[in-house]
Amino acid sequence: MSQHVVIIGGGISGLSAAYDLARAGIAHTLFEKLPRLGGVIETRSQDGCVLECGPDSFLAAKPDALALVKELGLEGELIGSNDSQRTTYILKHGQLVPLPEGVMMIVPTKVMPMIRTPLLSWGTKIRMGFELLRRPRKYPDRSVAEFVVDHFGQETLDYLAEPLLSGVYGGDPRQLSAASVLPRFVEMEATKGSLGRAVMGTRSSTGGSLFKTLASGLGTMVGALATYANVRHGEVDAIENTAGGFRVRADGAWIDASNVIVATPAPAASSLLAGVDAELARLLGAIPYSSSAIVSLIFDASKFDGMRAGFGFLVPKLERDRLAACTFVATKFPHRAPEDRIMLRCFFGGIGDGAILDESDESLITITREELRRILGLTTAPLLTNISRWPRSMAQYTVGHGTRVENIKTRVAAIGGLHLAGNAYDGIGIPDCVRSGRQAAASITPI
Repeated sequence: MSQHVVIIGGGISGLSAAYDLARAGIAHTLFEKLPRLGGVIETRSQDGCVLECGPDSFLAAKPDALALVKELGLEGELIGSNDSQRTTYILKHGQLVPLPEGVMMIVPTKVMPMIRTPLLSWGTKIRMGFELLRRPRKYPDRSVAEFVVDHFGQETLDYLAEPLLSGVYGGDPRQLSAASVLPRFVEMEATKGSLGRAVMGTRSSTGGSLFKTLASGLGTMVGALATYANVRHGEVDAIENTAGGFRVRADGAWIDASNVIVATPAPAASSLLAGVDAELARLLGAIPYSSSAIVSLIFDASKFDGMRAGFGFLVPKLERDRLAACTFVATKFPHRAPEDRIMLRCFFGGIGDGAILDESDESLITITREELRRILGLTTAPLLTNISRWPRSMAQYTVGHGTRVENIKTRVAAIGGLHLAGNAYDGIGIPDCVRSGRQAAASITPI
């Protein structure tokens, strides 16, 4: 059989793989069941505003997305977050309280801002002081909740860790794996003992903006990658082994492949690979996902009567009705909206509220406006709205995830020519997905 790679899934992982295969001169076909590419990355334009329906940026500290943007010739499009204005608020007892300066996820890097903050009680602050005395110790994988409470107490979990992680994973800290979600801190615990002592005095970013994006939206990167991909829009419903590799069935027709890159969410990968390796399919099916919805609202700035809240605010579960977080888009990123417009991105869903996706558009807008009235005092009606629903889109790295992924990789390695990519394995952010797709492509040697 001549070399031909089938990629299943046209999100950023699959597109990154297709980009490298095309540049290596390796024939490929990328199947995407939706009429558009990009997965959860989708950019729209409304009323002069750049509107991201999914993620709006990526972490600059992780190099993979940044490197790809530069390779694609899009470096001139790169913009950073307005970190000079970076204040994030946490809702506590109905009031928006600024996140203390220098907090690195759950760990204070500066003493005085933590002492002054009303976000945490004196009991928690004293506990943070005693945490500095901890000695190194290794633990078996445990939940984020157990990890955080052990170091800093329940209040830190409730008002720092849970809301901050909710925006990334949409997950429950009692189920999420500390080793997979907070690997850097787990390593500090094992080597330094005290997390506070390990990070004290360090900067929470490595210089430059914490977040990067593209001026015209992340969809620009999708469009640039798509020019390298040989795309077929159709749904793949089966993969089978053959003597020379695989065959893949899409829309009732079979196509031969020397290699297959499955760049779908884990549940879809599980279904596709059931006939190739039942145990691999079982392991993939054990990775849970949460769902989310993003409601964007555009307001006339002159009529906006609500509180302005920096980059936005997070709502801890203890304070939450339905809204989990809200971003003031043009404060976070320059040129996202004209000066006479204010755009808010409101986040719903997560592991405990997948039912939000079943609400009608009208109901979801009503819920959003009521939440913004309650928290910001905002009564002004929006000029425009946009709703994006993302069912089962965020992988949950639950306790034992590391072992599960090791077992998945072992079984994949035993099946020559099969590769996995996506957010289910070694990171859920855009840089992680780019890295996984490119690693899959790099493991295929041109013949």
